[in-house]
Amino acid sequence: MTKIAKPPQSAAETRAILKRLERQHPGADTELHYTTPYELLVATILSAQCTDERVNQVTPALFKRYPDAKALAGATTGDLEPQIRSTGFFRAKSKSLLGMATAVWEKHGGEIPATMEALTALPGVGRKTANVVLGHALGVPGLPVDRHVLRVSNRIGIAKGDDPEIVELQLCAAMPKAKWTVTSDTLILHGRRICKPTPLCDKCAVRDECLYYSRVVSKGRKPQGTAPGAAAGRAARQEKRRASTLKSSSRTR
Repeated sequence: MTKIAKPPQSAAETRAILKRLERQHPGADTELHYTTPYELLVATILSAQCTDERVNQVTPALFKRYPDAKALAGATTGDLEPQIRSTGFFRAKSKSLLGMATAVWEKHGGEIPATMEALTALPGVGRKTANVVLGHALGVPGLPVDRHVLRVSNRIGIAKGDDPEIVELQLCAAMPKAKWTVTSDTLILHGRRICKPTPLCDKCAVRDECLYYSRVVSKGRKPQGTAPGAAAGRAARQEKRRASTLKSSSRTR
């Protein structure tokens, strides 16, 4: 088993930092609109390389036409592609959605499965997407790690590494299970609003605890190619690789 590196900040420090960030971003939650696990799964698949705002513009009509996995499984790529074109990578996404819906209908009776193993066995569903659905729609603790979580957690020092699964394990080890999902939501919002690629450190509630601020920003240095400064670039490259994989996988189905 690969040894998981310990983050610079201790578990107690991580919990204290998240408590302050939760106060800065009260009520943090996914910004995707949904009413059922099926809808959230569809929306999360569509959100790859796309903003939540754009996905939320597309899904109302989509859910009206395809209200459940059975209905979606009966569609064709020709039906689906025009409806999701604006989310980008629409050909690959349409095939992932149809494959997912077919598998959910045929193997799970139309119900979205509530385990990581079963979810990630569905076409188009990776670990991050599974964690989103588990944590928000199925009541199962999950900590999705996207590019914002990677960037923010590495900068602050509550995680160390550019592998999303390793960062997930580090954060889960520090936080209580009941806090896993809100931890992700809080870090995502902080990454979108404050800790952007060019961070707004003067607005950050944990600036004094942040390693990136103390080691880089406060000294007027430019980011170097090591964590925490380079996490944003590595995360962006991983997002591009994920999009490439999504496109490639669609060609093989």
